Formats: sequence, C-alpha cells, structure tokens
Amino acid sequence: MKAHTGHVVPVILSGGSGTRLWPMSTPERPKQFLALTGNETMFQLTAARTADPARFSPPIIVANARHAALIDVQLSAIGMIPDAVILEPMARNSAPAIALAALAAPESVLLVMPSDHVIADTDAFGSAVSRGLPFAEAGWLVTFGITPDAPETGFGYIRSGDPLGEGVVAVDRFIEKPDHMRAEAMIAEGGHCWNGGIFLMRGQAYLDALGIHAPEILGACETAMSAARFNGAKIHPDEGAFSSSPATSIDYAVMEKADRVAMVPIDMGWSDVGSWDAIHALAEADAAGNAVRGDVQLEDSSGCLIETDGIRISGAGLQDLIVIASGNEVLILPRGKSQEARRFAK
Repeated sequence: MKAHTGHVVPVILSGGSGTRLWPMSTPERPKQFLALTGNETMFQLTAARTADPARFSPPIIVANARHAALIDVQLSAIGMIPDAVILEPMARNSAPAIALAALAAPESVLLVMPSDHVIADTDAFGSAVSRGLPFAEAGWLVTFGITPDAPETGFGYIRSGDPLGEGVVAVDRFIEKPDHMRAEAMIAEGGHCWNGGIFLMRGQAYLDALGIHAPEILGACETAMSAARFNGAKIHPDEGAFSSSPATSIDYAVMEKADRVAMVPIDMGWSDVGSWDAIHALAEADAAGNAVRGDVQLEDSSGCLIETDGIRISGAGLQDLIVIASGNEVLILPRGKSQEARRFAK
C-alpha cells in the first residue's frame, strides 16, 4: 500500500446485486455498473466524486470477485487507477467489507461510500467531508445524515444529539426502517436524517471498534487478509477465513454500539437509486411526465418510465406505467409498485 499522509482514502463498496432494478440489473452486471442516470455508470460517478488529488488518494475498491473485469474497464474509461481492488470471494455485508479496507490502510482516514448512489450536489458533499474530517482524525466514527424530504419507510434514520461543532452533531441513536406513521412523526419533530450509508473514519479507529463490538468479524478479516493472494493492485482475501465472518452491516456491528459517533447532516441531492420509481424521479421527463430511453415510441401517454436496451417498445394510452425491456426479459409494473421487481429477479 502507498503512504496516504494528509489525504483521505476513498473506499468504494461495490458488492451489491441490484435486484430491485431487474431486468437491467443482474448479478453479472448489477446496477452500479449501468449508466442508469446519465452517460457514466454510478460506479464511475462515485469514483469521479473523489478524483481531486489535492484532497483524495486513489481509491480502494471492495467488490465481488466476479466483477473484477468490469471494474478494470470502467475505471480505465475515466482515467482512474485505484490503489487497491479487494475482491471478496463472497458477499458478507458492509462490516466485513469495510474491515478489509481498514486492514489495508489502517493509518488513513477512509471515506466509505456505496458505489450505487447518486449525489447531485457534489460541492455540498465536499463541504460535508471537510466538516467531518477533523472529527475523523480525532478518532470519531463519522456518518453523513441525509436531510429527509419525505417520510420514507425504506431508509433507516439517525436522530441528532448535541452539537459538536459547526455542522456536526453527536449521534443520539440509529432508528430502524419505520412504518409510515413513525416516519411522519420523525419528520415533523425534526432532528432526524436518513441513514445514507456514507462514513468517514480512521481505519484503525474502525478496527478498534470492531475488536470491542464484533471481534468475530475482525478476527476473520485479519486472517483473510494475512493469507490473501496479491496480483498487482488486486487483493484476494482467503476464501475460507472470510467465509467464517458473520455477515453483518456496519450499523449493526459498530455504529449503533460505539461511543464516539458523529453525524454531518447534509442536503446534497442524494438518492440510493433503489427502484425504478427512483429512476423515474431522477430522469429528464417530457411535458407529459414520460421518461424514455432506447427505441421507444409513445402516444397519448403520461407519467411513464419506458426503457429498452434492444427491442422496440410502442405504446398508446398508457398512464403511470414502468416498462423495462432487457434482452429477453420484460418488466411491466404500475408506478409506485416498482419494489416488486425484485420478486422476479433470477
């Protein structure tokens, strides 16, 4: 590993399977590697977000081993050379994935980001990182709370505690995904943010917290990395050791239990792009609210999302439908029901 003194090391987590965006997203090519929101893929956009060499070192990628070739191609296309690509032999959730990166760069401040989120206001994101950095350097585990704009039930929430500094607060507690009534009450009360799954912390601070709160994860990952195979920048953790790690999120393993946890509340045009409804909300729609991509012809239709990567789609008199065609698969759902897509994913 290279020295990272004075720089933040981005850690891009790319282990998701993206079943909610089937049929475009598949286990072989999940949503982070698709250009769903623009000309670049979400993985490329995430990497480019930290391309400033004055602030950030080259990234560490933690990904499924089956996506190694995709990562090479997509990073090369944007001219980025990673510091390391840690290839998980199987998915074990975020706590072990982040442990692998922390073991690779324990003395660095790590900016941990999912690879499949959209951030519209990158300046606001950069400012939030700057506010959180002194706390991360001092050993705090810092998370970023997304300013909510609706009583969403698909996200966890974070309740603000006492102020720690300008734009930084202590975390009072993490809250599981609520029902609609509870979400409405939290929005009305204020002081609650969505948990966006973005973190800033010293690698060693995270490892120390794992040792206290989830020693089984730490032990498995230490063994997996000590017995890892190296191929240039690619690191292959030992499969047997890594498979013994509990499959646990960082929230359950550490963040909900640790003492020094801070939050930077932020409004940055964030979306986890977790459904075709979210894609419709992000897309450029015409005057009738239709967002189309590919060979699509619509007449007398409104409020639809229609995408195809091959076959032509023609429709008339359609209202508030989602129609997605990829290869031999076609998904048709009413808008508002796009979470049902995962039921059909193979």
